[in-house]
Amino acid sequence: MRKEVVQIYKNYGIDVDQVLKKLAEVKISIHCWQLDDVAGFENIGTLSGGIQTTGDYPGKARNFQELTEDLDVALKYIPGAKKINLHASYQVDPIVDRSDISIKQFEPWLEYAKKRKLGLDFNPTIFASPMLKDGLSLSSPDERIRSYWIKHCIQCVKITEEFGKQLHQKALCNIWIPDGLKEVPADRMGPRARLKDSLDQILACSYDPTFMDISVESKVFGIGVESYTVGSNEFYLNYAAKNNILCLLDTGHFHPTENVADKISSMLLFYPKLAFHVSRPVRWDSDHVLKLNDDLQDVADELVKCNALDKAYIGLDYFDASINRVAALVIGARNMEKALLKAMLTPWEELKHAQDTMNHTKVLALQEEIKTLPWTEVWEEYCKKEGCLQEKEWFEQVCLYEKEVLQRRK
Repeated sequence: MRKEVVQIYKNYGIDVDQVLKKLAEVKISIHCWQLDDVAGFENIGTLSGGIQTTGDYPGKARNFQELTEDLDVALKYIPGAKKINLHASYQVDPIVDRSDISIKQFEPWLEYAKKRKLGLDFNPTIFASPMLKDGLSLSSPDERIRSYWIKHCIQCVKITEEFGKQLHQKALCNIWIPDGLKEVPADRMGPRARLKDSLDQILACSYDPTFMDISVESKVFGIGVESYTVGSNEFYLNYAAKNNILCLLDTGHFHPTENVADKISSMLLFYPKLAFHVSRPVRWDSDHVLKLNDDLQDVADELVKCNALDKAYIGLDYFDASINRVAALVIGARNMEKALLKAMLTPWEELKHAQDTMNHTKVLALQEEIKTLPWTEVWEEYCKKEGCLQEKEWFEQVCLYEKEVLQRRK
Protein backbone atom coordinates (compact mmCIF):
# COMPACT_ATOMS: atom_id res chain seq x y z
CA MET A 1 0.00 0.00 0.00
CA ARG A 2 1.35 3.41 -0.93
CA LYS A 3 2.49 5.74 1.83
CA GLU A 4 0.38 8.41 0.19
CA VAL A 5 -2.76 6.40 0.96
CA VAL A 6 -1.84 6.11 4.62
CA GLN A 7 -1.24 9.86 4.74
CA ILE A 8 -4.53 10.66 3.03
CA TYR A 9 -6.46 8.87 5.75
CA LYS A 10 -4.21 10.27 8.45
CA ASN A 11 -5.29 13.72 7.32
CA TYR A 12 -8.82 12.68 8.25
CA GLY A 13 -7.66 11.41 11.64
CA ILE A 14 -7.78 7.74 10.66
CA ASP A 15 -5.00 5.25 11.47
CA VAL A 16 -5.09 2.71 8.65
CA ASP A 17 -3.01 0.13 10.53
CA GLN A 18 -5.40 0.24 13.46
CA VAL A 19 -8.37 -0.10 11.12
CA LEU A 20 -6.89 -3.21 9.52
CA LYS A 21 -6.15 -4.74 12.90
CA LYS A 22 -9.65 -4.08 14.17
CA LEU A 23 -11.35 -5.33 11.01
CA ALA A 24 -9.45 -8.61 11.19
CA GLU A 25 -11.00 -9.21 14.63
CA VAL A 26 -14.63 -8.75 13.54
CA LYS A 27 -16.23 -12.20 13.34
CA ILE A 28 -18.53 -12.84 10.42
CA SER A 29 -20.74 -15.92 10.78
CA ILE A 30 -20.68 -17.74 7.44
CA HIS A 31 -23.90 -19.64 6.71
CA CYS A 32 -23.37 -23.19 5.53
CA TRP A 33 -26.73 -23.38 3.75
CA GLN A 34 -25.60 -21.37 0.72
CA LEU A 35 -23.58 -24.40 -0.39
CA ASP A 36 -26.47 -26.87 -0.71
CA ASP A 37 -29.57 -24.70 -1.24
CA VAL A 38 -30.73 -25.12 2.38
CA ALA A 39 -31.19 -28.86 1.79
CA GLY A 40 -29.46 -30.14 4.93
CA PHE A 41 -28.47 -33.75 5.49
CA GLU A 42 -31.81 -35.26 6.49
CA ASN A 43 -32.99 -36.10 2.95
CA ILE A 44 -36.30 -34.41 3.62
CA GLY A 45 -37.00 -33.64 -0.03
CA THR A 46 -38.76 -30.46 -1.10
CA LEU A 47 -38.34 -27.35 1.05
CA SER A 48 -41.43 -25.95 2.73
CA GLY A 49 -42.35 -23.43 5.38
CA GLY A 50 -41.58 -20.26 3.45
CA ILE A 51 -38.10 -21.36 2.32
CA GLN A 52 -37.43 -21.41 -1.41
CA THR A 53 -34.36 -21.56 -3.61
CA THR A 54 -34.28 -20.91 -7.35
CA GLY A 55 -31.83 -22.27 -9.89
CA ASP A 56 -30.14 -25.58 -10.59
CA TYR A 57 -26.46 -24.76 -10.96
CA PRO A 58 -24.31 -27.91 -11.00
CA GLY A 59 -22.14 -28.95 -8.07
CA LYS A 60 -24.44 -28.67 -5.05
CA ALA A 61 -22.97 -30.22 -1.91
CA ARG A 62 -24.81 -33.45 -1.05
CA ASN A 63 -23.32 -34.46 2.29
CA PHE A 64 -21.09 -33.35 5.16
CA GLN A 65 -17.87 -34.22 3.36
CA GLU A 66 -18.74 -32.30 0.21
CA LEU A 67 -20.16 -29.31 2.05
CA THR A 68 -17.12 -28.91 4.33
CA GLU A 69 -14.83 -29.37 1.33
CA ASP A 70 -16.60 -26.49 -0.41
CA LEU A 71 -16.60 -24.48 2.80
CA ASP A 72 -12.83 -24.85 3.14
CA VAL A 73 -12.38 -23.48 -0.36
CA ALA A 74 -14.63 -20.50 0.36
CA LEU A 75 -12.95 -19.74 3.70
CA LYS A 76 -9.56 -19.45 1.99
CA TYR A 77 -10.79 -16.41 0.11
CA ILE A 78 -12.67 -14.68 2.93
CA PRO A 79 -10.37 -12.51 5.07
CA GLY A 80 -10.80 -11.80 8.78
CA ALA A 81 -12.18 -13.74 11.74
CA LYS A 82 -14.97 -16.18 10.94
CA LYS A 83 -17.58 -18.44 12.49
CA ILE A 84 -19.83 -21.01 10.84
CA ASN A 85 -23.60 -20.76 11.13
CA LEU A 86 -25.51 -24.07 11.16
CA HIS A 87 -29.11 -25.15 10.99
CA ALA A 88 -30.29 -28.18 12.96
CA SER A 89 -31.04 -29.93 9.66
CA TYR A 90 -27.26 -30.20 9.11
CA GLN A 91 -27.03 -32.96 11.69
CA VAL A 92 -24.58 -35.69 10.74
CA ASP A 93 -25.04 -39.48 11.11
CA PRO A 94 -26.62 -40.92 13.06
CA ILE A 95 -29.60 -38.88 11.81
CA VAL A 96 -32.39 -38.70 14.39
CA ASP A 97 -35.74 -36.98 14.67
CA ARG A 98 -35.30 -33.24 15.18
CA SER A 99 -36.90 -33.42 18.60
CA ASP A 100 -34.17 -35.85 19.66
CA ILE A 101 -31.06 -34.13 18.32
CA SER A 102 -28.14 -33.68 20.67
CA ILE A 103 -24.52 -32.67 20.51
CA LYS A 104 -23.75 -36.18 19.22
CA GLN A 105 -25.21 -35.33 15.81
CA PHE A 106 -22.89 -32.30 15.59
CA GLU A 107 -19.63 -33.75 16.84
CA PRO A 108 -18.21 -33.77 13.28
CA TRP A 109 -18.97 -30.04 13.10
CA LEU A 110 -17.24 -29.49 16.44
CA GLU A 111 -14.17 -31.34 15.22
CA TYR A 112 -14.21 -29.35 12.00
CA ALA A 113 -14.44 -26.05 13.89
CA LYS A 114 -11.77 -26.94 16.44
CA LYS A 115 -9.22 -27.80 13.75
CA ARG A 116 -9.79 -24.43 12.08
CA LYS A 117 -10.25 -22.41 15.29
CA LEU A 118 -13.74 -21.36 14.23
CA GLY A 119 -16.79 -20.61 16.32
CA LEU A 120 -20.22 -22.08 15.61
CA ASP A 121 -23.65 -20.47 15.71
CA PHE A 122 -26.88 -22.45 15.55
CA ASN A 123 -30.51 -22.29 14.42
CA PRO A 124 -33.44 -24.60 15.11
CA THR A 125 -34.80 -25.84 11.77
CA ILE A 126 -38.51 -25.12 11.97
CA PHE A 127 -39.36 -25.62 8.32
CA ALA A 128 -39.38 -28.45 5.73
CA SER A 129 -40.92 -30.90 8.18
CA PRO A 130 -44.09 -33.03 8.34
CA MET A 131 -44.52 -31.60 11.84
CA LEU A 132 -45.17 -28.16 10.39
CA LYS A 133 -48.95 -28.35 10.15
CA ASP A 134 -50.85 -25.73 8.15
CA GLY A 135 -47.79 -23.48 8.32
CA LEU A 136 -47.78 -23.35 12.14
CA SER A 137 -45.23 -24.57 14.68
CA LEU A 138 -44.67 -22.80 18.02
CA SER A 139 -47.98 -20.95 17.61
CA SER A 140 -50.04 -23.98 16.60
CA PRO A 141 -53.35 -24.66 18.39
CA ASP A 142 -52.37 -28.35 18.23
CA GLU A 143 -50.56 -29.03 21.50
CA ARG A 144 -48.80 -32.05 20.00
CA ILE A 145 -47.24 -29.89 17.29
CA ARG A 146 -46.35 -27.13 19.69
CA SER A 147 -44.76 -29.53 22.19
CA TYR A 148 -42.69 -31.11 19.42
CA TRP A 149 -41.13 -27.82 18.38
CA ILE A 150 -40.62 -26.66 21.96
CA LYS A 151 -38.59 -29.81 22.59
CA HIS A 152 -36.64 -29.26 19.37
CA CYS A 153 -35.74 -25.70 20.39
CA ILE A 154 -34.70 -26.76 23.88
CA GLN A 155 -32.37 -29.36 22.37
CA CYS A 156 -30.96 -26.65 20.09
CA VAL A 157 -30.26 -24.41 23.07
CA LYS A 158 -28.32 -27.24 24.72
CA ILE A 159 -26.32 -27.86 21.53
CA THR A 160 -25.50 -24.17 21.19
CA GLU A 161 -24.31 -24.00 24.78
CA GLU A 162 -22.00 -26.94 24.14
CA PHE A 163 -20.61 -25.18 21.06
CA GLY A 164 -19.73 -22.17 23.18
CA LYS A 165 -18.12 -24.30 25.90
CA GLN A 166 -16.01 -26.47 23.66
CA LEU A 167 -14.92 -23.82 21.15
CA HIS A 168 -14.33 -21.05 23.70
CA GLN A 169 -16.28 -18.67 21.48
CA LYS A 170 -19.70 -17.42 22.50
CA ALA A 171 -22.41 -18.89 20.29
CA LEU A 172 -25.80 -17.62 19.17
CA CYS A 173 -28.96 -19.74 19.08
CA ASN A 174 -31.42 -17.97 16.80
CA ILE A 175 -35.09 -18.95 16.64
CA TRP A 176 -37.10 -18.21 13.49
CA ILE A 177 -40.50 -19.66 12.69
CA PRO A 178 -42.53 -19.43 9.45
CA ASP A 179 -45.88 -19.24 11.27
CA GLY A 180 -48.58 -17.10 9.73
CA LEU A 181 -51.69 -17.00 7.55
CA LYS A 182 -52.34 -16.42 3.87
CA GLU A 183 -55.56 -14.51 4.49
CA VAL A 184 -56.53 -11.84 7.03
CA PRO A 185 -56.86 -13.65 10.39
CA ALA A 186 -59.97 -13.85 12.49
CA ASP A 187 -57.74 -13.95 15.57
CA ARG A 188 -54.36 -12.26 15.79
CA MET A 189 -53.99 -12.51 19.56
CA GLY A 190 -54.39 -16.26 19.95
CA PRO A 191 -51.42 -17.43 17.87
CA ARG A 192 -49.17 -14.80 19.45
CA ALA A 193 -50.27 -15.81 22.94
CA ARG A 194 -49.37 -19.42 22.10
CA LEU A 195 -46.02 -18.32 20.65
CA LYS A 196 -45.28 -16.37 23.82
CA ASP A 197 -46.08 -19.41 25.94
CA SER A 198 -43.88 -21.64 23.75
CA LEU A 199 -40.95 -19.25 24.01
CA ASP A 200 -41.45 -19.03 27.79
CA GLN A 201 -41.16 -22.81 28.00
CA ILE A 202 -38.02 -22.81 25.84
CA LEU A 203 -36.35 -20.10 27.93
CA ALA A 204 -37.23 -21.98 31.11
CA CYS A 205 -34.59 -24.57 30.22
CA SER A 206 -31.26 -24.10 31.97
CA TYR A 207 -28.41 -22.59 29.94
CA ASP A 208 -25.32 -20.57 30.77
CA PRO A 209 -25.26 -17.10 29.12
CA THR A 210 -21.49 -17.15 29.55
CA PHE A 211 -21.32 -19.47 26.56
CA MET A 212 -24.27 -18.42 24.45
CA ASP A 213 -27.03 -15.96 23.64
CA ILE A 214 -30.54 -16.60 22.37
CA SER A 215 -32.22 -14.45 19.74
CA VAL A 216 -35.64 -14.36 18.09
CA GLU A 217 -36.02 -13.33 14.46
CA SER A 218 -38.93 -11.34 13.10
CA LYS A 219 -40.40 -11.15 9.63
CA VAL A 220 -42.95 -8.89 7.98
CA PHE A 221 -44.47 -11.54 5.66
CA GLY A 222 -43.53 -14.55 3.55
CA ILE A 223 -44.67 -17.07 0.95
CA GLY A 224 -48.08 -18.37 1.98
CA VAL A 225 -48.28 -16.03 4.96
CA GLU A 226 -48.80 -12.77 3.14
CA SER A 227 -51.53 -11.41 5.42
CA TYR A 228 -50.29 -12.23 8.91
CA THR A 229 -46.98 -13.21 10.49
CA VAL A 230 -47.17 -14.37 14.10
CA GLY A 231 -43.57 -13.45 14.91
CA SER A 232 -43.72 -9.80 13.91
CA ASN A 233 -41.04 -7.27 14.72
CA GLU A 234 -43.21 -5.61 17.35
CA PHE A 235 -43.89 -8.94 19.05
CA TYR A 236 -40.25 -9.96 19.18
CA LEU A 237 -38.90 -6.53 20.14
CA ASN A 238 -41.10 -6.55 23.22
CA TYR A 239 -40.57 -10.20 24.02
CA ALA A 240 -36.78 -9.98 23.71
CA ALA A 241 -36.58 -6.83 25.84
CA LYS A 242 -38.74 -8.29 28.58
CA ASN A 243 -36.87 -11.60 28.68
CA ASN A 244 -33.32 -10.29 28.30
CA ILE A 245 -32.60 -12.03 25.01
CA LEU A 246 -31.75 -10.60 21.58
CA CYS A 247 -34.04 -9.53 18.77
CA LEU A 248 -32.33 -10.50 15.53
CA LEU A 249 -32.67 -8.21 12.52
CA ASP A 250 -32.72 -9.97 9.16
CA THR A 251 -32.20 -7.30 6.51
CA GLY A 252 -34.54 -9.14 4.16
CA HIS A 253 -37.42 -9.46 6.62
CA PHE A 254 -38.86 -5.97 6.48
CA HIS A 255 -40.98 -3.92 4.13
CA PRO A 256 -39.01 -3.02 0.96
CA THR A 257 -39.09 0.67 1.86
CA GLU A 258 -37.81 0.22 5.43
CA ASN A 259 -34.22 1.10 6.23
CA VAL A 260 -33.00 -1.62 8.59
CA ALA A 261 -29.87 0.41 9.37
CA ASP A 262 -32.07 3.10 10.92
CA LYS A 263 -33.20 0.60 13.57
CA ILE A 264 -29.69 -0.06 14.93
CA SER A 265 -29.14 3.12 16.96
CA SER A 266 -32.59 2.89 18.55
CA MET A 267 -32.09 -0.71 19.56
CA LEU A 268 -28.65 -0.06 21.02
CA LEU A 269 -30.22 2.35 23.52
CA PHE A 270 -32.26 -0.51 24.98
CA TYR A 271 -30.37 -3.72 24.14
CA PRO A 272 -26.80 -4.51 25.25
CA LYS A 273 -26.22 -6.60 22.11
CA LEU A 274 -27.55 -6.94 18.57
CA ALA A 275 -27.87 -9.85 16.17
CA PHE A 276 -28.09 -9.78 12.38
CA HIS A 277 -28.75 -11.96 9.39
CA VAL A 278 -27.50 -9.89 6.49
CA SER A 279 -29.20 -10.56 3.18
CA ARG A 280 -30.15 -8.68 0.01
CA PRO A 281 -33.86 -8.55 -0.66
CA VAL A 282 -35.09 -7.80 -4.16
CA ARG A 283 -38.70 -6.61 -3.69
CA TRP A 284 -39.18 -9.23 -0.95
CA ASP A 285 -37.24 -11.68 1.20
CA SER A 286 -35.48 -13.26 -1.78
CA ASP A 287 -32.10 -13.80 -0.09
CA HIS A 288 -29.91 -12.61 -2.96
CA VAL A 289 -26.12 -12.63 -2.62
CA LEU A 290 -24.85 -9.49 -0.90
CA LYS A 291 -23.74 -6.66 -3.16
CA LEU A 292 -21.73 -3.70 -1.97
CA ASN A 293 -24.78 -1.46 -2.27
CA ASP A 294 -26.15 1.43 -0.23
CA ASP A 295 -28.31 -0.79 1.99
CA LEU A 296 -25.36 -2.94 3.04
CA GLN A 297 -23.15 0.11 3.52
CA ASP A 298 -25.77 1.78 5.71
CA VAL A 299 -25.81 -1.23 8.04
CA ALA A 300 -22.02 -1.33 8.24
CA ASP A 301 -21.84 2.44 8.81
CA GLU A 302 -24.27 2.28 11.73
CA LEU A 303 -22.44 -0.61 13.36
CA VAL A 304 -19.16 1.29 13.17
CA LYS A 305 -20.32 4.81 14.05
CA CYS A 306 -22.31 3.41 17.03
CA ASN A 307 -19.23 1.50 18.27
CA ALA A 308 -21.29 -1.68 18.11
CA LEU A 309 -18.91 -4.12 16.42
CA ASP A 310 -18.11 -5.82 19.71
CA LYS A 311 -21.82 -5.90 20.61
CA ALA A 312 -23.14 -7.53 17.45
CA TYR A 313 -23.48 -11.01 16.05
CA ILE A 314 -23.07 -10.53 12.29
CA GLY A 315 -24.35 -13.52 10.35
CA LEU A 316 -24.92 -13.84 6.62
CA ASP A 317 -28.11 -15.35 5.21
CA TYR A 318 -28.64 -15.79 1.48
CA PHE A 319 -28.89 -18.74 -0.89
CA ASP A 320 -28.59 -18.58 -4.65
CA ALA A 321 -28.80 -21.81 -6.64
CA SER A 322 -28.43 -20.11 -10.02
CA ILE A 323 -24.68 -19.42 -9.77
CA ASN A 324 -21.53 -21.11 -8.45
CA ARG A 325 -22.41 -21.61 -4.79
CA VAL A 326 -18.85 -21.33 -3.49
CA ALA A 327 -18.34 -18.09 -5.39
CA ALA A 328 -21.66 -16.79 -4.03
CA LEU A 329 -20.51 -17.40 -0.48
CA VAL A 330 -17.19 -15.64 -1.10
CA ILE A 331 -18.69 -12.67 -2.93
CA GLY A 332 -21.22 -11.93 -0.20
CA ALA A 333 -18.79 -12.38 2.69
CA ARG A 334 -16.13 -10.21 1.06
CA ASN A 335 -18.73 -7.51 0.40
CA MET A 336 -19.69 -7.56 4.08
CA GLU A 337 -16.03 -7.04 4.96
CA LYS A 338 -15.62 -4.31 2.34
CA ALA A 339 -18.61 -2.44 3.73
CA LEU A 340 -17.16 -2.64 7.25
CA LEU A 341 -13.78 -1.46 5.99
CA LYS A 342 -15.30 1.55 4.22
CA ALA A 343 -17.21 2.38 7.39
CA MET A 344 -14.03 2.20 9.47
CA LEU A 345 -12.27 4.50 7.03
CA THR A 346 -14.89 7.20 7.53
CA PRO A 347 -14.19 10.19 9.83
CA TRP A 348 -17.32 9.81 11.93
CA GLU A 349 -16.21 12.08 14.75
CA GLU A 350 -15.64 14.95 12.35
CA LEU A 351 -19.00 14.31 10.71
CA LYS A 352 -20.78 14.14 14.08
CA HIS A 353 -19.15 17.41 15.19
CA ALA A 354 -20.26 19.11 12.00
CA GLN A 355 -23.83 17.90 12.56
CA ASP A 356 -23.89 18.97 16.21
CA THR A 357 -22.60 22.43 15.29
CA MET A 358 -25.31 22.68 12.63
CA ASN A 359 -22.77 22.75 9.81
CA HIS A 360 -24.91 20.61 7.56
CA THR A 361 -23.17 21.88 4.45
CA LYS A 362 -19.91 20.39 5.70
CA VAL A 363 -21.67 17.10 6.51
CA LEU A 364 -22.94 16.76 2.96
CA ALA A 365 -19.67 17.88 1.38
CA LEU A 366 -17.57 15.53 3.54
CA GLN A 367 -19.92 12.59 2.97
CA GLU A 368 -19.44 13.01 -0.77
CA GLU A 369 -15.73 13.73 -0.52
CA ILE A 370 -14.85 10.48 1.26
CA LYS A 371 -16.53 8.41 -1.46
CA THR A 372 -13.58 9.11 -3.73
CA LEU A 373 -10.86 8.18 -1.22
CA PRO A 374 -8.64 5.20 -2.17
CA TRP A 375 -10.27 2.59 0.06
CA THR A 376 -9.67 -0.14 -2.52
CA GLU A 377 -5.91 0.10 -1.92
CA VAL A 378 -6.55 -0.42 1.78
CA TRP A 379 -8.69 -3.43 0.92
CA GLU A 380 -5.89 -4.90 -1.16
CA GLU A 381 -3.50 -4.44 1.77
CA TYR A 382 -6.01 -6.11 4.09
CA CYS A 383 -6.30 -9.14 1.80
CA LYS A 384 -2.52 -9.32 1.59
CA LYS A 385 -2.15 -9.27 5.37
CA GLU A 386 -4.84 -11.94 5.69
CA GLY A 387 -3.26 -14.14 3.03
CA CYS A 388 -6.28 -13.89 0.73
CA LEU A 389 -6.14 -13.55 -3.04
CA GLN A 390 -7.41 -10.44 -4.79
CA GLU A 391 -10.67 -10.28 -6.74
CA LYS A 392 -9.73 -11.73 -10.12
CA GLU A 393 -7.28 -14.23 -8.60
CA TRP A 394 -9.67 -15.89 -6.16
CA PHE A 395 -12.38 -16.10 -8.81
CA GLU A 396 -10.04 -17.92 -11.17
CA GLN A 397 -9.26 -20.43 -8.43
CA VAL A 398 -12.94 -21.03 -7.69
CA CYS A 399 -13.59 -21.57 -11.40
CA LEU A 400 -10.79 -24.15 -11.43
CA TYR A 401 -12.34 -25.85 -8.39
CA GLU A 402 -15.66 -25.94 -10.21
CA LYS A 403 -14.07 -27.63 -13.20
CA GLU A 404 -12.07 -30.15 -11.17
CA VAL A 405 -14.57 -30.92 -8.39
CA LEU A 406 -18.06 -29.41 -8.63
CA GLN A 407 -18.82 -30.42 -12.22
CA ARG A 408 -18.01 -34.04 -11.42
CA ARG A 409 -20.82 -34.29 -8.91
CA LYS A 410 -23.81 -36.02 -10.44
